[in-house]
Amino acid sequence: MRNRLTPYLFLSPALLYAAIFFLLPLGLALTLAFTNFQAFAPHHFVGLHNFSYLLTRDPFFLTTVRNTLVFAVGSLALAIPLSLLVAYTISRSRFKAFWRCIFWLPMATNVVAVAFEWKFLLDGPTGLVNHLLDLLHLPGPGWLSNPHLALLSVILVFVWMTLGSNMLLLSAGLESLDESTFEAARIDGANAVQIFTRIALPLLRPTLLFVMTTDLIIGLSSFPLMLVMTEGGPAQSTTVTALYMYQMAFTDLRLGRASAAAFILFLLIFAITMVQLRLLRKGGLEGYA
Repeated sequence: MRNRLTPYLFLSPALLYAAIFFLLPLGLALTLAFTNFQAFAPHHFVGLHNFSYLLTRDPFFLTTVRNTLVFAVGSLALAIPLSLLVAYTISRSRFKAFWRCIFWLPMATNVVAVAFEWKFLLDGPTGLVNHLLDLLHLPGPGWLSNPHLALLSVILVFVWMTLGSNMLLLSAGLESLDESTFEAARIDGANAVQIFTRIALPLLRPTLLFVMTTDLIIGLSSFPLMLVMTEGGPAQSTTVTALYMYQMAFTDLRLGRASAAAFILFLLIFAITMVQLRLLRKGGLEGYA
């Protein structure tokens, strides 16, 4: 009996942490999602009303879902190839530690500080980016004030910020590959492109799976960059679901509706992650996905 309880005794701190900081808030949020809870006002059970309102009558919610998908997929499409290229180039460099440190530096900076920094750099007529373009006699667009450019600008900042962590993970994956495989390919006459696309890339697929999955989840739930850089504007073009949920909860104080939005976002992330793992499993990653 004592031996059977020993594993649970060692696990108890982690289980207690998960119960207090994950399961309890999850249960409270799920309860609130079925009420019309507002701060400082009477509330009662409303069933699925919050969910149906968000999906059928809310004028902005579906737009935020679209923005969320565009942001997550767009950042993933840019970040993965760029991170892979940087990791592969650095792995062949003589100064690996130096370049890895340089590319990782943005990860050491607080996301709010990064957002304020890029807001200053991209700010219309007074921003440094447009000032440099003006010196080259090129027109500087309204990076954050143009509804067609604002979300793309935030995506580029997000890719710049996550490049370091992706590069480190992919570099670790590349370092773990057997160098003799590459040597044999070189002896057989394969060039650098063939070695990368036909040997390194297939062997790196488990690491790529992990990086793609975590990047997608972070992209779908991220909102601090939009909150600081654009506050969701202009014209709701950068309002993602997580930011809309934050505004409903802490600006409008509609905690019940915000909780319902949180669960819809959770289901969206879960569904997309499952589809992604399913597709990758078909690609030959049965042991990982």
